[in-house]
Amino acid sequence: MVPKKIAIIGGGASGCFASIQIAEFLNRPTAIHIFEKSKEPLAKLRVSGGGRCNVTHHLFDPEAFSKKYPRGERELKWAFRHFQSKDTVNWFKEHGVLLKTEDDGRMFPVTDQSSTIIDCFLTEIQKKKIHLHLESPVSAIFPKQDQSSGFILKLESSDMEFDIVLVCSGSNRKVWNWMEALGHKIILPTPSLFTLGIDPFPLSELAGLSVPNASIRIYPKGKAQTGALLITHWGLSGPCALRLSAWEAKTFFECDYKTELEVNWLGDKSILEIETTLQNWKSEFARSKIQNQKFSEIPTRLWSYLLETSGISSEQKYADLSQTQTKQLTFQICKSHFKMTTKGVFKEEFVTAGGISRKEINFETMESRVVPNLFFAGEVIDVDGITGGFNFQNAWTTANIAAKEIAKRIT
Repeated sequence: MVPKKIAIIGGGASGCFASIQIAEFLNRPTAIHIFEKSKEPLAKLRVSGGGRCNVTHHLFDPEAFSKKYPRGERELKWAFRHFQSKDTVNWFKEHGVLLKTEDDGRMFPVTDQSSTIIDCFLTEIQKKKIHLHLESPVSAIFPKQDQSSGFILKLESSDMEFDIVLVCSGSNRKVWNWMEALGHKIILPTPSLFTLGIDPFPLSELAGLSVPNASIRIYPKGKAQTGALLITHWGLSGPCALRLSAWEAKTFFECDYKTELEVNWLGDKSILEIETTLQNWKSEFARSKIQNQKFSEIPTRLWSYLLETSGISSEQKYADLSQTQTKQLTFQICKSHFKMTTKGVFKEEFVTAGGISRKEINFETMESRVVPNLFFAGEVIDVDGITGGFNFQNAWTTANIAAKEIAKRIT
């Protein structure tokens, strides 16, 4: 009996993890081939988290974890019950890699080096005799015509036949075109996780300042996202801005990244709460300069800017704060408006919303509902999460589910 051959298109996080998992589930040698178009596998993993690799997030409730995905929440809620972040931590521990949790819940290898994760994967791939073909782009994929199942992969040197194909190619438009030719619907790919460019940006001189718990939304009807907000030379970044870019990825794309943003520098504090506090301070700190008595969450230089835009002198005392100035300062704190003109790049950690329609994938197996023995994992699917390790967890989970089913097919 001829052993079945498995092709994995893409040597990234989901592709490499899936190949190892297939071998582990089978616990015997099998013909697994990974085809990676570049000369280096796991390239995106290497640069993630500033070179430290944000492997996952320390949120061990599958339902709560699934809510971190603007697209894919319903499907992943089920998937995370079968392989979640706790399972990821345990898998790496079993393979000699310990992870640590930072204050915001992100998890990294204790070495703070992405090479630790890469070396783990490459060691396992070599140990399990998985064929890793580098600089081996697949130029096309066709179902076999003379049999009920199976595929032909066209490579630069020759064509190869496989019984099962797992697509882990990430945001690859060429691969999406092949899948479309095979009958799959492709959800329009759009960028996610990007910084918010503002030009001209009145806060550019405050670049580097971070506000710990601000909120930001698309004005006037967008849903606000909260978190740390970073002021840069060109606009706004940090977890708060990145969450907005993920949840509103489609909206930003449709308006060509030109829209109005509204920022509340105190997160979810209301106009009434802020105005009441200022009125109380007017009595309690009547002789103090307004410049010196501020909300602790707002950095001093940003407070100075808010006072200036509210028509309040740096020498003015609370006793002299007029009702009009109080309302204007409240408005500047709670409803600062900026004109977004473009999107920026968030380091190397780009993520794409869109891809293979989730409706055409069985998330219990990650198999195509359109083409038998064709599987998907990772970012090639119309699934994306916010920043913080959630996109890698999608890769680990979908790869694990696909690997388990593939192993069953060839046992």
